[in-house]
This record gives sequence, structure tokens and C-alpha cells, in this order.
Amino acid sequence: MTPQSLLQLTSQKCTTGCPILDRLLYGGIPCDSITEIVAESGSGKTQICLQLSLHAQLPVSHGGLAASSLYLHTEFPFPFRRLHQLCLSFRSSNAHHFPVNDNPCDRIFVQSVHTADHLLEIMSKTDPFIENSKNQVPVRLIVIDSIAALFRSDFDNTPVELKRRSSLFFKISSKLKALAKRFNLAVLVTNQVVDLVGPNEGINGLRIGNLVCLHTSGRRVCPALGLAWANCVNSRLFLSRNEEVIREENEKSNGQSCDFVKKKMRKLYVVFAPHLPESSCEFEITREGLLELKDS
Repeated sequence: MTPQSLLQLTSQKCTTGCPILDRLLYGGIPCDSITEIVAESGSGKTQICLQLSLHAQLPVSHGGLAASSLYLHTEFPFPFRRLHQLCLSFRSSNAHHFPVNDNPCDRIFVQSVHTADHLLEIMSKTDPFIENSKNQVPVRLIVIDSIAALFRSDFDNTPVELKRRSSLFFKISSKLKALAKRFNLAVLVTNQVVDLVGPNEGINGLRIGNLVCLHTSGRRVCPALGLAWANCVNSRLFLSRNEEVIREENEKSNGQSCDFVKKKMRKLYVVFAPHLPESSCEFEITREGLLELKDS
């Protein structure tokens, strides 16, 4: 076992609020580290981020960090309605941990980010913000949802622009790692996928991590931002979304047709992580949040 693997195994974790995900992750999202979730739009990346931000407030004895979170969002608009919906479920399940009339949403600091340079500007002010938060409920979770959105259209496909983009990757990840180490933070970053065309495996023909190829919604995909960004994160998780027919409804009165009931299946895979083996688990997203998949 490498020193990095041992460090990740023994580091404090933040529960996701979903037992099957916590088992997969050996307790949750680790501190002093950057964890990335890669998935197509609508798969549930943001759901995981929102639920994690709420559960970070739980006492350490219950898997949380007893902490606030800084949520940097690049996808607009921010899902405040969904956050409040999850908050109601969270408070109902954990009422004994919080005072009456307490609002956990008040401990999630939401900040919009429009460009990569804007993100660096915000991060330059993060140290004093976190320092000041120690007098209240300290910030110990940073979420960036999503990193790919900052690089969609601001860069041309030229050597100069690709070099500038790689430089920004390094600056962003270096700052995040420094913050994670200094304040023992958990950092969760989401990333998009792009369609993989042709026979190549992985990114530019390179296999990165445990999975030869990633599949979601019947498509072959690979993480956005390429190999340069892959080298900037400590752990990468892949979230797939697929539909499965779980049962067939009774035929209609004319006897000519029938309806199928479909269920959206989410599956989280460990692509690479210094402390986790190759593994995966299935879960579902309900009104109340992330739940272990139940047999139909």
C-alpha cells in the first residue's frame, strides 16, 4: 500500500447520506483530497453534491464534519428549490441534531462562477473566508459543480490555448489541494462527459483507471477536459444513468397495446482512487434524496 493510499484510508470522511454509497467509498468523500464525479447531464451529480452539503453538517460521530460548505456553481440556475426539498427530508431525519427552527441551508454558502479566471479570483479570497468561518460553523467542504462548464467555449483548439487551459487546470487544482491540506477540507468537483467516437479506449486511446470504457444512456463516453485535468484530481468516480423496464402493465381494454413501467437506474463506479478497489453500486434518486436501490 502506498503512503497516499494509507493517507486516504485513514483520513476523515464526509458521509453522502446514502449508506450504499458510503460503503462503496469506505465512509464517504475523503478530506485533504479532490474527488471528482463524472457523468452526463441529468444523471444525479448535483443531487449528490446537494445531499453531501447537508450531511456535512452532521456531528463527526454520525459521519459528518460538523461543518458548513462552500458551493461554487457554474450551471445556471442554481437548484434552490431542490435544495430546500432535500433540506426538509434531512431535517426530518436528523431533527435531534439541530435546534428547533434551525435551517441547514443557511450553512451552505452558494456562489456563482462564470469563468475559470473568476474561479481563481474567488479562490484567492477563500483562505480568509474559511479562517473567519472558524468562529461560527467552520467551512470544511468545497463543491465545484461543474468544472467543465468553465471551459466549454472560452478556449480555442490551438496549441497556445490548450497550454493556457492546462495551466489553469494546474492553478485551480493546486489551490484546491492547498486549501484541502491547510483546513482538512473535503473537495468534490463534478465533470461532464463527451461522446467517444471510434475504436479508441479511454481518453485519446489511453485507459485511465479501472474501466476500459464508460457507458451511459446506451452511449460510449469519456470524461471532459482530457488527460491534463485527469492528472489534477486524486479520485475519479463515474456515474451512469440507464433505464430498465421493471414490469409490464396490463393490456388496455382493446387488447392491442400495453404500457411498460421504466425505472431510472444510477450506478456509481470507482474509476481510480488511491484507497479504493475497483467496485460499483446502484442507487436511486427519490424526492427524499439518494437511496439504496430496492428490489421491485
